Amino acid sequence: MDYIEAKKLLTPTKSTEWFGTDYTTNIYRGCCHGCIYCDSRSECYHIDDFDRVRAKENAVSILQDDLRRKIKKGVVGMGAMSDPYNPHEEQLELTRAALKQIDRYGFGVTIATKSPLVTRDIDVLTDIKKHAPVLVKLSITAAEDTLSKMIEQHVAPSSKRFEAVERLASSGLYCGVLLMPVLPFINDTKENMVDIVRRAKQNGARFVYPSFGVTLRQNQREHYFQKLEGLFPGLKEKYIAQYGNQYQCGSPNFKTLYAAFAKECERVGLLYKMKDIIESYKTGYEYQQLSLL
Repeated sequence: MDYIEAKKLLTPTKSTEWFGTDYTTNIYRGCCHGCIYCDSRSECYHIDDFDRVRAKENAVSILQDDLRRKIKKGVVGMGAMSDPYNPHEEQLELTRAALKQIDRYGFGVTIATKSPLVTRDIDVLTDIKKHAPVLVKLSITAAEDTLSKMIEQHVAPSSKRFEAVERLASSGLYCGVLLMPVLPFINDTKENMVDIVRRAKQNGARFVYPSFGVTLRQNQREHYFQKLEGLFPGLKEKYIAQYGNQYQCGSPNFKTLYAAFAKECERVGLLYKMKDIIESYKTGYEYQQLSLL
């Protein structure tokens, strides 16, 4: 494992609209999941050799100092730019150590991951839940393992991620599914949407939050098109004809898909609107501005 220098680990968010997070932190840089669509690979984020994971030097002690200095308690988001549960985390346990510091200083946490390894830390997450909001999001874009292994090549299959949802839910933790991105002409089918919602419900999820489309810019566009040529011959040309050089590439079937998705969520009793999800997982918790004195 290579290490890179870091001066601070806790960054205030510009808005709490994204799952109610007040701060973000990334213990690692880069990601080895091999998802063909990852926007974090884009040049604007200045992550060289994105597919190689590096840890931030002295990350836990820096995060501890950042947390200690914050007067305002809040929810810390993990997993925005790099999955906190990459394969190296199993041995390094940097994310686990960071969660212990989040617990120690009275903060809450939201986690976005594709890895069932998150279930290892149920004990720490349960401790945090005693005093602050906890929300875990498992990213699942394809109901069937065959498709998930094609577009997310080095990640546990969807079935294992659904099992992780079940373990988290059975432990009393608030968890759900990130259904994003919904890739045009690949996983944007009514069957896939409905199946994911149903399986999420069966495994104890509280919500499914979708994004119907994919973002393509800079080198990520080139990477995505290269992968399409190998996995789905002819689809690159279809993308170019449909979207040209657009950044936002929404599903052509958005209206039909969203209607079917929302209807199924309503039927089975799952939340799917951001405002409702935030209100639900934060119910019973209040943060107060602490006096400097």
